[in-house]
Amino acid sequence: MYCVFTECCATNPIGKARPMRKKPGRLRRFLSLNQHRKRWGARRHAAAEHNLAELKATMIDAGDPVQTRGSAKSIDLHLQNLRTEFSGQSALLLYHAELIVLIRRDHNLAETYQKFRTLWMAEGDFLREKLNIRWLVSATDTFAAHDSDMAVRAVAMMTSAVVNTVKMYESERYLTDTLGTTMTPTHVEDVQHRLIPLFEGMSCFTVGTDDTLRNMVWRMEPFMALDPVGPIFQEIWARLQINDTAFARFKAQHKRDKTSWWDEA
Repeated sequence: MYCVFTECCATNPIGKARPMRKKPGRLRRFLSLNQHRKRWGARRHAAAEHNLAELKATMIDAGDPVQTRGSAKSIDLHLQNLRTEFSGQSALLLYHAELIVLIRRDHNLAETYQKFRTLWMAEGDFLREKLNIRWLVSATDTFAAHDSDMAVRAVAMMTSAVVNTVKMYESERYLTDTLGTTMTPTHVEDVQHRLIPLFEGMSCFTVGTDDTLRNMVWRMEPFMALDPVGPIFQEIWARLQINDTAFARFKAQHKRDKTSWWDEA
């Protein structure tokens, strides 16, 4: 009888870590029929010249907004779906999303990325105010992958890493049906008096008084000043303190003013 694990075990014995699949290189992507399909029609969407002021003032009317999940292989369908997602909002936000789609599909990469960067330098304040965290992180992902300045890429990657970490553990709360749980008072009291080990020398956060996040914010502040990505990092960090995240939940329990890590609105 053939064992379904035979081939797997021959190349990946139990107990031996399997290496992560590497990102496909440019040549492989160029030769990929799937990638070519994703780019078909891109030139038509990229050809138009855009007046940013006019886009900013134009509101999209595409019926009730529906958030996209994943992306259609057809760029026409994908951009149509995004238009619905941004219905009721400024067309400048849709233009920003369209640029990200074109960049991810490798359409005239250098030229399209320059349009994306120019947009952020010209309208960063508006974009930070109006875009939700999902699209702000799509922006930082784009800066992290394509900017010529490694400092910009590093701050962008830092931003994306923070948000994806939050997304990961908040997803776990849903998957384990623990969204409604609250801190156990006896455990909160326990961490005030003794070290609670977690893993690899890490220990439990001292709820109410810990200075870890304040010190981290002090270290982050210089990075938050780096245009155009630092202010995005600052905006997202501020929102993580008011949305339903671990940061906000620990903030609600914090008692020591001198170790607070957030700015009061």
